[in-house]
Formats: sequence, C-alpha cells, structure tokens
Amino acid sequence: MVILKLYGAGYTSCTRRVATVLHELKVPFELIEIDVKKGEQKTPAYLEKQPFGKIPYIADDGFILYESRAICRYIAAKHPAAGFIPSEPKAHAICEQMTSAEFASFEPLVALILRETFFKPMMLGTTADLTVVEEPLAILENLAAYDVILGKQRYLAGDVLTLADLFHLPHVPYLAAGGSDIMTRKPNVARWYNELIARPYFLVYEGGVKTTTAY
Repeated sequence: MVILKLYGAGYTSCTRRVATVLHELKVPFELIEIDVKKGEQKTPAYLEKQPFGKIPYIADDGFILYESRAICRYIAAKHPAAGFIPSEPKAHAICEQMTSAEFASFEPLVALILRETFFKPMMLGTTADLTVVEEPLAILENLAAYDVILGKQRYLAGDVLTLADLFHLPHVPYLAAGGSDIMTRKPNVARWYNELIARPYFLVYEGGVKTTTAY
C-alpha cells in the first residue's frame, strides 16, 4: 500500500489541520518534517512541489496538493461515508458557510494573536508585544456569534461533525498556551470545544504531528 506523505512541520497549525482530518478518518500517513526555521520550504526542490513556498503539501500516490483546507477537503471527499462534507445541497451549503466563517472571521484574528504571543517568542526568541493583540482579542474574545449558533445545534454546521468544526482546532492549543480562555467563556462554545478536544485525534496536538501508519 502506498502511504500518503505529508510535508510540513509538526508544530504548525496548517500541518496539524491536515493531520487532524487524517487521524479522524484513520488514514495512514508519513510526516516528512520540513524545517521552516532553516527555510527548507523555500528550497528549489520544495518550490517545485509548492510554488508558494508554504507548508504543508501532500503527495498521495503521485498526486501533489497544497493548501491545508484544500487538502482536508480532498481527504474527506475520498471518505464520503464519514460525512465531513455533507452531500445534501443545503447541508453542504451550511458547512461551506461555516468553513468560510472560520477562514474569514476566526483564523485571521487567531493567527495575529498567536504570531505575537506564541510563534514570535518561540521562533525568534523575542518578547511578545501584548499591545499588538489587544484589538484582535477584543473582537474575538466573546465568540458571541458562535455561542448563538451552537445554542441551536451540536456542531457548527448542524448536528453532525464536519470540516467546519475540524478546521477550527489547530489553533486551539496555542490559544490556551498563550493564556487565553476564550474557548471556554461562553457556555455553548465551551460545550462544543470540550467535546472536540475529548476526541482521540486531539492527541495529535500533544507533542506535534508524527508519522502514523497503523490504527
């Protein structure tokens, strides 16, 4: 059997996003660690596969694909029985609605917060400037819209787990590590969050992504 290869860095959010879906669907994979601190993602050999010079990308029996959300959609489409991408048109639209919300309204704010409070100190050894994160934290902090949505249903796109939920998870451990409790302040968000982090795949966030060839 040809094992899917995941080229990325085990501690990064986008690599973890892909690994989350792979683990959830029990897809064996090999992690090819890319050292972003050394700029390995900018080498000619890497750019031949990922011309934007970012991580991750996958090689699936010769098929190359990059951009973490596109990779997750591809993997989920290969395993339709899991229902991570709903097939019914209205359910599919609602799922896309919430994946769009994650991409446009959640991830950019969280990325700003984590870049300053977590990755900058870790990768550059510099002290976080908390004034930089005041505005994104103020916008994100109460997660009011999420609490309204999750007050009506179990998950973001309905009562079935979908990519809309899984796309949010890669940033969550870093928020907690940075001292933020925004995921547990609102009751419905907290219920949803606690259910997701109790799933077995959340182990991928403890110590980083690792090659997994058997379940």
